[in-house]
Amino acid sequence: MVLASSEGGRACKIRPHDRARCAPVHLRKHDTLEQIAAGSAIGVATAWRYVNDTIELLRTFAPSLTEALTGHHGDGYVLLDGTVAETDRVQAEGHCSGKVRREGVNLQVVTADEGTLLWISPALPGATHDVKAAREHDIVTTCAQLDLEVLADKGCIAAGGSVITPIRRRAHSEPSSEHKASNKVHAALRAPIERTISRIKQWRILRHARIGPNRLSSVSAALLTLMIHT
Repeated sequence: MVLASSEGGRACKIRPHDRARCAPVHLRKHDTLEQIAAGSAIGVATAWRYVNDTIELLRTFAPSLTEALTGHHGDGYVLLDGTVAETDRVQAEGHCSGKVRREGVNLQVVTADEGTLLWISPALPGATHDVKAAREHDIVTTCAQLDLEVLADKGCIAAGGSVITPIRRRAHSEPSSEHKASNKVHAALRAPIERTISRIKQWRILRHARIGPNRLSSVSAALLTLMIHT
């Protein structure tokens, strides 16, 4: 209904639910616009408009970080992790990620303690370190203000605020049994976010996007809307 009303009475070649289907097909299967156009019996330019208009509409329904965390009613902590969405349409420097050794963008993911997706960040250059991304998106300060602890991996060591990370092993020394036990519990508590990120990556557009890095911010917000409402 939202999609139909956004057309403003403009005549369309296919029905609203068929137009809406174009975007999830593009995001989930990462079909090309030519494939979508052929499957819907429309032109490539029309397929491009349907896909992009739907993505922009989905983006407007995505919650902000504060909204997502305010609506969280868990055990007083959330999970944080970063992932890299690969893309081959990068012109600027700083997008080559050392994590995957390919060009892409850095996305920060926040979930509830049991793994329920709460928020996906806008895209930053792939070379951005996780701790810097967490600070730039105000994840650290927002969680501290809301009195939420954040369980993160070693990429967020020294993030500050209420972020809790594994205990780092000192150089030329073995960690104590207490430190090993603590890190084991920490890893077990963070396991749900690893599973959530694997579900996010099932949207194939994040595996090897054929769009520019700036467009991936809209895509991540659209995916957030789809995943929290379906």
